[in-house]
Amino acid sequence: MTSNQALAAKLSLAFLWIFTGLTSVFFAPEIGYQILESAGIDDALADLCVMGGAFADVVMGIWVLTNKYQRLCFYAQIGIILTFTVLLTIIAPAFWLHPFGPVTKNIPILVLIWVYYSFNARNNV
Repeated sequence: MTSNQALAAKLSLAFLWIFTGLTSVFFAPEIGYQILESAGIDDALADLCVMGGAFADVVMGIWVLTNKYQRLCFYAQIGIILTFTVLLTIIAPAFWLHPFGPVTKNIPILVLIWVYYSFNARNNV
């Protein structure tokens, strides 16, 4: 990976996190609420889950841009993705077979995160 490729990976990851957070609140919050309702979560707890998840996504995207505490950022991203993947697998397993691949896309995203942070670790970035 070149430094230009690393920059593209970093910007892509930041965009993904930030846009996902904004989408969860401003463009398609009903999807999150529907998923939570299917798990019996509604009202204030659903609000907390949707808004908290969106906030976490935006914060993660900004964190990726800062280059601060990169190893911790790497683990936090992996943790959030794995947590959401497990929860969706339990609550709405049909998302694994969704034509747009909202869960299956997590696999290449995890690989991108690993490759990006491996490059930075090797190059002391």
